[in-house]
Amino acid sequence: MFTRATTLKHALLGTVALVFAGASVPAIAQDNAHASDPAAAYEPSMTTLAQINVELPGKKPGDPVMTAEEFQMGTEIYFQRCAGCHGVLRKGATGKPLTPDITRDHGYDYLESILTYGSPAGMPNWGTSGELTEEQINLMARYILLDPPAPPEWGMPDMKNSWEVVIAPEDRPTEKMNDIDIDNLMSVTLRDAGQVALIDGNTYEIRSIIDTGYAVHISRISASGRYLFVIGRDALVNMIDLWMEVPDTVAKIKIGMEARSVETSKFEGYEDKFAVAGAYWPPQYVIMDGDTLEPLKIVSTRGNIYDEQTYHPEPRVASIVASHYNPEFIINVKETGKILLVDYSDLKNLKTVEIEAERFLHDGGFDSTHRYFLVAANARGKVAVVDTKEDKLVSIIETEGQTPHPGRGANFNHPVFGPVWATSHLGDESIALIGTDPEGHAEQAWQLVDSFYGLGGGSLFIKTHPNSQHLYVDAPLNPDAEITSSVAVFNIPDMDGDRDTEEEYTTLPIGEWAGIEDGQPRVVQPEFNKQGTEVWFSVWNAKDKESAIVVVDDATLELKYVIKDERLITPTGKFNVLNTQHDIY
Repeated sequence: MFTRATTLKHALLGTVALVFAGASVPAIAQDNAHASDPAAAYEPSMTTLAQINVELPGKKPGDPVMTAEEFQMGTEIYFQRCAGCHGVLRKGATGKPLTPDITRDHGYDYLESILTYGSPAGMPNWGTSGELTEEQINLMARYILLDPPAPPEWGMPDMKNSWEVVIAPEDRPTEKMNDIDIDNLMSVTLRDAGQVALIDGNTYEIRSIIDTGYAVHISRISASGRYLFVIGRDALVNMIDLWMEVPDTVAKIKIGMEARSVETSKFEGYEDKFAVAGAYWPPQYVIMDGDTLEPLKIVSTRGNIYDEQTYHPEPRVASIVASHYNPEFIINVKETGKILLVDYSDLKNLKTVEIEAERFLHDGGFDSTHRYFLVAANARGKVAVVDTKEDKLVSIIETEGQTPHPGRGANFNHPVFGPVWATSHLGDESIALIGTDPEGHAEQAWQLVDSFYGLGGGSLFIKTHPNSQHLYVDAPLNPDAEITSSVAVFNIPDMDGDRDTEEEYTTLPIGEWAGIEDGQPRVVQPEFNKQGTEVWFSVWNAKDKESAIVVVDDATLELKYVIKDERLITPTGKFNVLNTQHDIY
């Protein structure tokens, strides 16, 4: 490992694909950077909708020639590469609308050119980067001149048909049947295998491999700590009983066709009573029974954008957390920029507080007191703060970085500013600190108190622990292989809070420590063990190549252990049971 006092001063390019902003088609020389834009690497493969069979729309005057097979291929490419920015229905999301009334004004030649070369506004250069062939570019230029297909809805009959109670509550153990230290268990996403690995945080042994949905996005723990809930991008929720001799799925349900979020009720008196999951498609959330996952209530999130007051047909449900102060789920709706505080105490007479925040809400977490929830509106470069005790918006804060991507963020006590919450950024190398102590440090509360540089753009997660003196920042989507395989570590007591000087950091060569010779693995998502003495990193390689998990001693920043196993296929997210259960980050 090595330390450096100064960092790269250049910022990577912007992050969202603003395709038809009126700019002329750029020359090839302008486009090379788009292939290395970390946001462009992040948005593709966002969807599992590409597997859906669609019908070619009816022929209308002026329609380009396209076969049914070509239209299916275009739909698959669009859902994989474009829907994350432009929306499933092409009505616009973080990117501009691509409906035929707009695309036909530009015409085929313009579309083919901009698909090939990209734009300075952030549109990736799909052709010159080699991501799409000339034939595919031709096909996509014709495809977006036609009406978009709408994926099917997914309502209560569909959920009920997918719902399965594998082991009924009365048939489950009445006491813990294994010798696992459940508090120190790690739930590890095996992204491309459609599985999670449960790894013992004390022995580093894989205790169970469980089949789940595709590309599990998060793991969440019930209030009691007994049940683990995971949700795949294909919207399949697995409820796993950690008391079983070998932990396994006891109930499952598919809550839509595309999803990202799941959570359980945490408020006193409602522990383990309900679970909730949010879908990207259809845009909705569902509240379920906490013992069986029986779907109880589905609520659509379609509606008006908070500031424009115009209707949006597919506002996706991003992150969900459970309030510690009220019997409420905090549901973040991406495209409309609304935070919903959903009271689950009476599902028949559902009460919801609707907070106007900012587009496009993504991920976030609580401050150290668990009263305030901070969520990134990442495409707008802002963080919204909600008081979950009083159920109201506190502040909207500019992070001064491109595309904040905090995961759940990182809480620590800054030597100058007191309690702060931190986020890194996807679009540049900056790290933003926000003051979170309105009582003890009122002048810094809900302000950007500091911003400094890390390794480079392309960061997805930032992490610390109450027992640690270190702040860890990854950069898995950076175009530089050396940065991608490394992690920056800041020593918290040394932070001076001076905006005119850079904070020093230590670089840990996690990829090198993993000893993987084949491929170009990315190091992603630091996660602490329950004691806060070890940090685990996923060394995420291609699905046909070796991956690993590297364990680092937090006190010495030295390599402690490397976990390798042929079953560890594309490990990404890791969630310690105790830390996740109690929102420790």
